[in-house]
Amino acid sequence: MTVPRTRLAWTLCALTWLAILAAWILGLLSGSEARPEEQRSLSEIFLGGAADLIFATIGALVTVRHPRNAVGWISCVAALAMALSLFTGEWAFHALLAQPGSLPAGETMAWLTEWIWIPTMMVVNTLLLLFPNGGLPSPRWRPLPWLAGVGMTGVALHEAFSPGRLDYFPLENPFALGGTGGDVAAALAVSFALVNIAAVASAASLAVRLGQASGDERQQLKWLASGGVVLVVGILASNLAVDSDLPAFAGLVAVAVAVGVGVLKYRLYEIDVVINRTLVYGALTMSLAAVYVGSVLLLQLALDSFTKGSALPVAASTLAVAGLFRPARGRIQGAVDRRFYRRKYDAARTLEGFGGRLRDEIELDALGSELRKVVRETMAPAHVSLWLRDPADGR
Repeated sequence: MTVPRTRLAWTLCALTWLAILAAWILGLLSGSEARPEEQRSLSEIFLGGAADLIFATIGALVTVRHPRNAVGWISCVAALAMALSLFTGEWAFHALLAQPGSLPAGETMAWLTEWIWIPTMMVVNTLLLLFPNGGLPSPRWRPLPWLAGVGMTGVALHEAFSPGRLDYFPLENPFALGGTGGDVAAALAVSFALVNIAAVASAASLAVRLGQASGDERQQLKWLASGGVVLVVGILASNLAVDSDLPAFAGLVAVAVAVGVGVLKYRLYEIDVVINRTLVYGALTMSLAAVYVGSVLLLQLALDSFTKGSALPVAASTLAVAGLFRPARGRIQGAVDRRFYRRKYDAARTLEGFGGRLRDEIELDALGSELRKVVRETMAPAHVSLWLRDPADGR
């Protein structure tokens, strides 16, 4: 069974690549003019497609390596669903708006764009629950995949058959149901609540397991948790701040990388370095940006009568930020270590104190005892022994 599963995984990946490439070609042919507000921009098509290709490829690699693991299959199916959504959307835009009548079935493609992306929801609704080994954490979580499946099915039926205007095109739903069927399809909007409940519960399961796990599993869950945070922030930014899908696509890449690293266990334990650097440089960037903007505004107000039309405030602020970079980074690194990496911080303080005492200690036995104590506190080994060479032996 391994060979057919491997072929299926690479087939899904190849279909994703073909759909993305076709969407890019159609996007170039259509251009960026006359795109409705609801339609994705050309930059979103290209960058979103690139993100999806990464997700599809990593999903295929995971599936080939672990064909019985549901995580890889979920990644492959979710990537293909997003690719088909991009492809059908560009086909419909080209056929209906960019060059009307140039391609057939424009309305059908617009309709498919409305709901064919729904399997992408599995990334949040079930992948968080099944990661990393593809199985449920315990039998009590068994209803959750069913809840997610029912919710996604209801969302798909609602999007496909509800009467009214399509979300992505200025077009009435060509396949909307009438009468009771249409009322039922419209009422299935409640399915979004089921999907959200399943997503929150899956995230909660990840948090619970992260608190209970140890060793490799803990590192795997750290990777996915980090990618999930980026995805959630990206989705919020897309919906609330920038009105663009680009941050959400960036989050999709983060989850894909987390899945690949977590399941394939490549450079697994460097997640702590990634988290550390993210905290440090994220805080550093925000702090320096605030200092820069604040100093520019203050200098412009204070020196307005002397520097009208001059770039002096900007230059002075740039020099100030450059001078603050190293000390600010050191202070933020120390704060991050104290708050999130206490053991590392305590070890550094212990070594620093030992270095100070080393200069004043001259008795060999006391020095050896102190050295063993430091090693126990900083490295926590199972056993410590100290061997000292006798200079008289000449060895």
